[in-house]
Amino acid sequence: MRKKLEYIPPEAVELNLLAGSSLSIFILREDQNHALVSGNKWWKLKHNLAAAAAAGHETLLTFGGAYSNHLYATAAAAQEMGFKSIGVVRGERTVPLNQTLSFAEKQGMHLEYVNREHYRHKTETGFIESLKDKFGDFYLIPEGGTNELAIKGVEEWGMQLLKNHDFDYLILPVGTGGTIAGLINALPQKRIIGISSLKGGSFLQREIQRWLKNDSKNWQIETSFHFGGYGKVNRQLIDFITRFESDHGIPLDPVYTGKMMFGLLELIKRGAIENNSKILVLHTGGLQGRAGFNF
Repeated sequence: MRKKLEYIPPEAVELNLLAGSSLSIFILREDQNHALVSGNKWWKLKHNLAAAAAAGHETLLTFGGAYSNHLYATAAAAQEMGFKSIGVVRGERTVPLNQTLSFAEKQGMHLEYVNREHYRHKTETGFIESLKDKFGDFYLIPEGGTNELAIKGVEEWGMQLLKNHDFDYLILPVGTGGTIAGLINALPQKRIIGISSLKGGSFLQREIQRWLKNDSKNWQIETSFHFGGYGKVNRQLIDFITRFESDHGIPLDPVYTGKMMFGLLELIKRGAIENNSKILVLHTGGLQGRAGFNF
């Protein structure tokens, strides 16, 4: 029997973002819920790993870009639970490997590089069959980890948040939309604000809608704080992350959580959050994404 993925209950830390503010703000250090499979990735992988083990699979296969938090987390989870793992990587192999891909290889993940044109077909039956022809049987986890089992795990996370924390607003970073969808399903009575790290909102809206189980209008996606798009940063963002860590002792990453916290502070300054509200901010991990940026 494979061992279960360890979970460490995280702490919630109070933040004083603006002097004199009537808001009560806490950040949940979900980045500390596991040494390597941290943040929302723990919840998205939880039931997928159990399903793979129950079905007798020996190998996990998934997809991601060169700086994918999901590849990093899946490689670590596979190593801890005794699975083999394959990561199908968008783009060409570049040496030396960046920190994310180097880590994945050290965890035993085989990295299969696919050019960007072929990678666009990653969800098609023919593409998946070609991978099975090459690698044999595997348990497939989609890019970003979002599927029905991932949504189930995030919904359980939402119920845990409801049980353990008192809040009016829930704030989190958004990439592909799976995490916020699961939280919307679990928390229709809360206001949920997702701060996108990608340009544009139409794709995200569609992706989120496809996983929703209610017609709640309690959520919104803010798309003004992407700093140029996914993985893009500038000096303003890096300086903000550095100051935040100095002031609060909490590291942020420039891909997701740094943009989220910057965006939240701007929303508060604009009066977009109701006075006297209680805010819970989710630190979703991904701190390995700091590597390669100029801190």
